[in-house]
Amino acid sequence: MGALRRFDRDLLVLAAGVLVLIPVPLFLSGFLLEVAIQTLLFGLLGVAWNLMGGFAGQFSFGHAAFFGIGAYATAVAVTDYGLSPWVGMLLGAALAAAFGVLVGFLSFRYGLKGVFFALATFAFAEMLRLISRSLEAVNAARGYNIPIRSGNPWLTLQFPQGSPNYYYVILALLALSLLAVILLMRSRAGTFILSIRENEDAAAALGVNPMRYKLLAVALSAALTAVGGAFYVQYFFFIDPELAFGASVSIQILLPAIVGGIGTTWGPVVGSLIITVLGQGSTALVRTPPPFLEALQGTSGLDVAIYGALIVLVVLFLPRGVFGTLRERLGAA
Repeated sequence: MGALRRFDRDLLVLAAGVLVLIPVPLFLSGFLLEVAIQTLLFGLLGVAWNLMGGFAGQFSFGHAAFFGIGAYATAVAVTDYGLSPWVGMLLGAALAAAFGVLVGFLSFRYGLKGVFFALATFAFAEMLRLISRSLEAVNAARGYNIPIRSGNPWLTLQFPQGSPNYYYVILALLALSLLAVILLMRSRAGTFILSIRENEDAAAALGVNPMRYKLLAVALSAALTAVGGAFYVQYFFFIDPELAFGASVSIQILLPAIVGGIGTTWGPVVGSLIITVLGQGSTALVRTPPPFLEALQGTSGLDVAIYGALIVLVVLFLPRGVFGTLRERLGAA
């Protein structure tokens, strides 16, 4: 009954959250609307990473591989073949899931766990970055500029600058991703995934196939991350190897879950909001500081240092993440 109540509560929270967020573009425009879109995008990426790194307990430092596959699959589909980006998104999700299964199988087959698994995922992402930099079939280091196309903007996923439609698209993708994770983690397969995270040997002794369910989590996590990559390339109209597969991309993907709370349903969404606020706040502080901090104005790299310091403080004093700590202290089930 407790699990059923949590399931019902999560669905209610999801529905209520979507209803609250729908009218947001009525109050935001320009730069603030762009910030809201990026917050939702990294919320989606954080949810995807958390499925694998949090619920399944397989910490990944190479999710840029799946992000980049989704981005490049969409760019190639749109630019080289004239297909709809929605087709590219589905192809990217399928390719990323397959690549995730390959990475997971090779890693788990040879017993890689913990930091060794994290390094393996990083190595695969770096491999894709180096290959894409030199492979002319995907324009090498030049990357892709997405062409402007005519036709139904919902089919081409291209809207006028400042259009709130991008916001609604990423909101829908985030909501669907959360729904998929909620349904999975409340299913029998989700129970097996959690049992493997807690004690893989004990789960195997009870008849659970660790390889099968870890690969399931990896595949779905990779597919959802690729969806985020597909949206990214359609929103920014450009992708190259560094933007797709760079180490900084992997860090940006895992930060929302770490700050919000690893292994929680809503932690990555909360973490994405916090990271966005901290990032934009530190940038504003350096660009337009209050009178008593005028000496900081325009200092190169200071905003990044302040942002990094704030993230470190959050991690040090809230090791379970903001949402995870609040849930623990409030005694939530």
